Amino acid sequence: MNPPTALVFDIGNVIVRFDFSLTLKKVADQSEVANPAEVLAKIDHLKQDYEVGSIDRSTFLHTAFDLLRYRGTEADFITAWEEIFQPNLPICDLVERLHGRFPLFLLSNTGDLHHAYLFRTYPVFSRFTAGTYSYLAGAAKPGPEIYEQAIRDHRLVPSDTVFIDDLLPNIRTAQALGFRTHHYDHTAHHALEADLAAWGIIL
Repeated sequence: MNPPTALVFDIGNVIVRFDFSLTLKKVADQSEVANPAEVLAKIDHLKQDYEVGSIDRSTFLHTAFDLLRYRGTEADFITAWEEIFQPNLPICDLVERLHGRFPLFLLSNTGDLHHAYLFRTYPVFSRFTAGTYSYLAGAAKPGPEIYEQAIRDHRLVPSDTVFIDDLLPNIRTAQALGFRTHHYDHTAHHALEADLAAWGIIL
């Protein structure tokens, strides 16, 4: 088997780890819906619509404020929405070692707020050649459409491309489309580097 010619990374819980419960608690603290679990129940479908581009940022924010009877400012909400990430340092180091040797791509379910925040906050994202994002693609993992768009946009050959994601349904779709895959677990980062070595990527 020839070494891969490109790598595709998920973002959440791969390049950065995140805790969405931080958002829910901060939003609940400034809403009439004071229980974080109820906050999620009220906005989860809205969040999904936002992340596949069915609604824009303004509609998402204003509808969320109405549903939750949110008392904070728009800036408060955006800060709560954004400040949930921490860099996954082993992956960041891996990306630095791969940068310049292979084309590196992103494939992520995300909205424009998180996309913009991550790129202005974490230098690791400057190492990627390009990305495919659900809010722009109008489709989300694990559905095949977003993968197919990534294949077209980045001229990927799935059998020569490594796809790395933390969620098994997303891995299964990638496998069905012919990608080489690694189901990532941040507590077993060494397993990813072992797979890369087995595929001929010497780090």
